[in-house]
Amino acid sequence: MRYIIKNNQVGFVLKNGIFQKIVMAGIWHFSKILGYQVEIEEMTGELNYMDVPYQVLAKDPMFLKATVHMEIPDGSMGFIYRNGNLTAFANRKEYTFWNVFDKYEIRIVSMAETEMGAEVTRQMLSLVPAKYYTCVQVGEGEIGLVYYDNVMQRQLSKGVYRFWNYTHNVTYTVLDMRQKELDIVGQEILTKDKIGIRMNVACMYKIKDAVEFTATISDLKGQLYSAAQLVVRAIVGNYRLDEILEAKEQISGEIYAALKEREAMFCVTFLTAGIKDIILPGEIREIMNSVLVAEKAAQANVIARREEVASTRSLLNTAKLMDENRTLYKLKELEYLEKICEKVGDISVNGSAGILEQLGKITGTGQAV
Repeated sequence: MRYIIKNNQVGFVLKNGIFQKIVMAGIWHFSKILGYQVEIEEMTGELNYMDVPYQVLAKDPMFLKATVHMEIPDGSMGFIYRNGNLTAFANRKEYTFWNVFDKYEIRIVSMAETEMGAEVTRQMLSLVPAKYYTCVQVGEGEIGLVYYDNVMQRQLSKGVYRFWNYTHNVTYTVLDMRQKELDIVGQEILTKDKIGIRMNVACMYKIKDAVEFTATISDLKGQLYSAAQLVVRAIVGNYRLDEILEAKEQISGEIYAALKEREAMFCVTFLTAGIKDIILPGEIREIMNSVLVAEKAAQANVIARREEVASTRSLLNTAKLMDENRTLYKLKELEYLEKICEKVGDISVNGSAGILEQLGKITGTGQAV
């Protein structure tokens, strides 16, 4: 039988189903009567073994020259390059490529070291299935803790880290080490004089030891909230309402000191703590407002009386000076006359009586004072 093999093709010669050799481009004749058969394949990409083991094909020197065969060892992964360009992730143990028109290679990366090396580029990683590695991203103000088979190995600072999941099962935790705020809103408290009030308290804290914190605390915010509630109730409950209103800063200091004593229990450092708002019941607010209005009215009355006394004292001092100094008396007369002239049209003064006396008669007051 006549076979025509093109330049980009190869023929696998079989006799009675047993591989004999390969033949390259040309015209070939093989007798079917003698049991010969030729399978033709293009020499591009990955080789189709034609159900013939590679070890059998490799006995042909021409086949070895035209192909490249690669095996990926255990604990490693491969990346397939064609003509120097990355094309695929090698997800099998062995590959055979035609190496005539395109040049193929497989670059091997070992997974023996759990932390991924710098030789694995971002382009390579984009082809690797996520199950093969763990990526840890640690941001500004954070600390990452890495565990191999649930055993803590190291702390990570800001950056991106990748680990192979081959030798160990890699897990991680990222903790925010920056300061945080804890608000206790609308906390109901019974004061020492049995008045129910509500209080808003704010705390600032940050994690002190990431490793100890992870090993000790499961729900930090919930536990801190409960602890702060108990502290606020215990301290504020020892004061009467008027004392709470007057000593707000002092009570805030006591709350902060009490929380500082509990820092080791929660693996945190308290930065600040204090009372934000005190919310009184409606009837208590009305009473307080009435008291405040009364106090302000009393203060205004005292100020008015003080000003009245001061004014009277000033008049008395002026009278004494006028009595002792005739010139000052005359000046006062002129001032008095000036004020009257501003209110009336024409004024006639005659006779020997004093100006003030005549003005007194004009205004109907009798005699001048």
